[in-house]
Amino acid sequence: MKIAILPGDGIGPEIIDQAVSVLKALGEPFEMEFAPVGGAGYEASGHPLPEATLKLAQQADAILFGSVGDWKYDTLERTLRPEQAILGLRKNLNLFANLRPAILYPELAGASTLKPEVVSGLDILIIRELTGDIYFGQPRGMRICPDGPFKGQREGFDTMRYAEGEIRRIAHVAFQAAQKRDKRLTSVDKANVLETFQFWKDIVTDVHGDYPDVVLDHMYVDNAAMQLVRAPKKFDVLVTGNMFGDILSDAAAMLTGSIGMLPSASLDANNKGLYEPSHGSAPDIAGKGIANPLATILSAAMMLRYSLGKAEQADRIENAVKKVLAQGLRTPDIYETGTTKVGTVEMGAAVVRALA
Repeated sequence: MKIAILPGDGIGPEIIDQAVSVLKALGEPFEMEFAPVGGAGYEASGHPLPEATLKLAQQADAILFGSVGDWKYDTLERTLRPEQAILGLRKNLNLFANLRPAILYPELAGASTLKPEVVSGLDILIIRELTGDIYFGQPRGMRICPDGPFKGQREGFDTMRYAEGEIRRIAHVAFQAAQKRDKRLTSVDKANVLETFQFWKDIVTDVHGDYPDVVLDHMYVDNAAMQLVRAPKKFDVLVTGNMFGDILSDAAAMLTGSIGMLPSASLDANNKGLYEPSHGSAPDIAGKGIANPLATILSAAMMLRYSLGKAEQADRIENAVKKVLAQGLRTPDIYETGTTKVGTVEMGAAVVRALA
């Protein structure tokens, strides 16, 4: 089984190194090949997603991705900025379904910014459509405003759009995920304002007919954001569009104590996927050895489960993470008084030891 390893920028190489160490400790005959991406890709070949990197990703059975982005590239034209690499991978590999589990480990209840009684036992799954919506919709750009009270001034514009097939396929993913959990699905939209999301709501409702065992409810995105903070355990599975999912999943990350704990999977129709931590490249702490590698390690576990057919090995990694947290080891983002503060390498090494 071939795994494309794309460390990227900022803390990406540091956290990827720890995930790779964990994968090697499993003793499986994985073939792992590294390639530059993001700012590192731009430095290597003048583009954030070099042709060779894309080819490797297309040929691999799965992709383990670190993070991209650095302030020093902010002056580049948009098509050359590091973030375009992840958008390009999603588009070229047709990775339309993003799965972001938000699970609060009992040992981290005190690390969440919410009261323990609100978040204890949290286990929700956010499913985000990943290749449509305003992030990819055309036309887009800058122009002279053609009408309205600001006619003649410069304006920026983007287009929010979804085709029926795009909505149907992500809805099927969400209903099927709900069937394997508590059989409850919340579809998040803004149907009261946006035509795109009235259409979304209509299609999701229609797909619900194929899954009568799942309870479906609809919720406006502003209310969903409030409820994630007020009563997050009322949710089981949430499904929503690209932009709303981007925002809500980061909000859910803080319920777990730190965004450094949140893994993710981006899948195509055949469960080939790209796996990455939900956090960014954090250039402000890059090289300091304090980044939390657990989201990346847990992303590797998701890769084993969803794309490589190694559920038992995925369980081993997840149990090792639980054991390390139970031992009281904490990187700075989840540190509390009474626990032991460790760095990136120490946390990765502890997971490797726990695997034994």
